[in-house]
Amino acid sequence: MALSLSVVLLLGIIMVVLIRGKSLKAGPALVAILFGFFLASTGIAPSINRFLNSVAETINNISF
Repeated sequence: MALSLSVVLLLGIIMVVLIRGKSLKAGPALVAILFGFFLASTGIAPSINRFLNSVAETINNISF
């Protein structure tokens, strides 16, 4: 849960920066939000979640 909240917060901040920098207009941003919202209710959502969790685990296991 903490990871998904962090990802949502990070993506939200990126989207606000892009909108304020005029790189992303409000219309396409709304379409992206709605696409993500409806994608979350499809059958592919668990696969995307597992993929993102495995990427986060891989990054977490990297030691320098």
